[in-house]
Amino acid sequence: MDHSTPILERLLGLHPKEIDLSLGRMQRLLDAMGNPERRLPPVFHVAGTNGKGSTTAFLRAMLEAAGKRVHVYTSPHLVRFHERIRLAHEGGGRIVEDDVLCTALKEVEQINDGAPITFFEISTAVAMQLFASHPADVLLLEVGLGGRLDATNVIDAPLASVITPVSLDHERFLGSRIEEIGFEKAGILKKGRPGVIGPQTDAVREVIEREAARVGAPLMIHGQDWMAHEEHGRLIYQDEQGLLDLPRPRLIGNHQFENAGTAIAALRASGIWPGSDAVQEGLSSVSWPARMQRLREGDLLSQIPQDAEVWLDGGHNPGAGTVISAAMAELGDKVDRPVYLVAGMLNTKDPVGFFKAFEGLAHYVLTVPINTSQAGRTPEELAGFAAEAGLIAEPVGDIPEALLRIRALSAGDTAPRILMCGSLYLAGEVLDLNGTPPR
Repeated sequence: MDHSTPILERLLGLHPKEIDLSLGRMQRLLDAMGNPERRLPPVFHVAGTNGKGSTTAFLRAMLEAAGKRVHVYTSPHLVRFHERIRLAHEGGGRIVEDDVLCTALKEVEQINDGAPITFFEISTAVAMQLFASHPADVLLLEVGLGGRLDATNVIDAPLASVITPVSLDHERFLGSRIEEIGFEKAGILKKGRPGVIGPQTDAVREVIEREAARVGAPLMIHGQDWMAHEEHGRLIYQDEQGLLDLPRPRLIGNHQFENAGTAIAALRASGIWPGSDAVQEGLSSVSWPARMQRLREGDLLSQIPQDAEVWLDGGHNPGAGTVISAAMAELGDKVDRPVYLVAGMLNTKDPVGFFKAFEGLAHYVLTVPINTSQAGRTPEELAGFAAEAGLIAEPVGDIPEALLRIRALSAGDTAPRILMCGSLYLAGEVLDLNGTPPR
């Protein structure tokens, strides 16, 4: 067990709610710490419902390809908390080492002195302390939830504020209408600092434009100020500075052309342009676990039918379901195989909306529990929602049982394509069981 684990468990008990959106507690703690948020490297602040992790991964890959030292803050983690904090090093950033994290946790815990604060708030303060005390050229700071009242929104003058596609998610905290969620995301826009806006519905874009005008943030909007699309297997990016003809992104799915385009637009807007060679290298080297990730080695592969494929994606809302199903269909255009889903989901998500995107594509759904969260739906409940979405579904006890069931169901047929999906918590369990945690 990591030495940090007992401290992290103590920090979970400092507030009765897991989520309580507010900046007051965060600002109080940062003030007591000497305001590390004012000593950070230049920041790209990234919000959005879908694609913010992939966009951040593209930014990191492109900047590191240019020799930049890059800190990265993302959430949630898949297997270990440490994955949330990546510290810059020559030759590429590394997940924070346990002794370094442990020291920072103890220091911030002592400064907080037991005052009420959510786990995400105090762990974000820990991350900021580490980012401020380790040299870097750039910090990529991913919003945890929403934007306006998120613990990361203590940055006064980011290089760029980036908003990736917004869709319905976390309605209990952000609002039941997509316009309300867009308003929360737009809360990261800052006066005089560029806002880079990924593909949005008209309703969301109008909200963002209104908020940008109110705070005085210039915008680069997808479809108006920049465009990115696939053409003959290449990424074509264009803005007022010109056209770039680039290689296909390494991350799977047509939606990654737009995520990569958002990263390029952010670099253009920020004034930190790494050069076309670094952008091309970043597109070819980028890695982002549990986002249309194919498992090519590991313990679970011995449990699947011969020649079957296993894919992993932690997307968990209707918007994610749409892009994931499209990516799976694209794979089917190349080699047609029956598609089996192994799905687990939290009770805060919209399972019918997620599963509906797979109607006509998924051959069968095996629903499993999520063992790393108390908020997971039961397999029986989730199978009912999958059936409501028009899919054939069956509850099973765990991931290995699901794979054994797929072996039985697919016996004598074409080797299947298996997609593990529905939750980042489930994705973490898969990577842990497989023995291939993020590095």
